[in-house]
Amino acid sequence: METSIDCATACVNGCVLGDRCPHRAYAAQAKQFVQATPLDQMHEIAEAARLKKLVEPPKWIIPDEI
Repeated sequence: METSIDCATACVNGCVLGDRCPHRAYAAQAKQFVQATPLDQMHEIAEAARLKKLVEPPKWIIPDEI
């Protein structure tokens, strides 16, 4: 039985599905990354992403109906 919920709203205070959560693999990867990566390196990664975002051209979204 596949349970479909909106994790962004239902799991704000923690996962409500527990062991049945379809995103457990991602949580394990994130936990491993946080434990293995020094805080200074995380800051470098975030700064590189911020600078990349600053130099890329703007993305215009034109609605179908104006």
